Amino acid sequence: MEYLNRQAQRRFYFESWQGAQRGEPLTPLQQQVVAVVALHPEYHAIIAGGEALLEAEFPPEQGQSNPYLHMGLHLALQDQIRTDKPPGVAQIYAQLQQRLQGDHAAEHLMLEVLAETLWQQQRSGVAIEPLLYLERLRQL
Repeated sequence: MEYLNRQAQRRFYFESWQGAQRGEPLTPLQQQVVAVVALHPEYHAIIAGGEALLEAEFPPEQGQSNPYLHMGLHLALQDQIRTDKPPGVAQIYAQLQQRLQGDHAAEHLMLEVLAETLWQQQRSGVAIEPLLYLERLRQL
């Protein structure tokens, strides 16, 4: 997906989800988004809110989790696993899947590491070190 602003990204989630609900043909990326949304029923009302919620804020200091960030992390992690980049991430995922007996649980554990790694990278301004990221994942 090309770079989109926040509204366009949120609109993409909404339109993909609505298209799926209507049985419309979806692009592979839309199918991936719909699969992630489907795994999160707690976000369905937000996604279904469409245009009305394009500007919604989800401040963590008020105990709110940003559903778009969470689902975006799922998509990013799935891309890492599918391409095995950084090399080794797919194997770590497979091991966690087996240990936890499920895809979603394994992804959620890995998401915590990905989110923390991205937050540290953003805070420090230093590029993510793939070996350090993989080491954190191996510790799960």
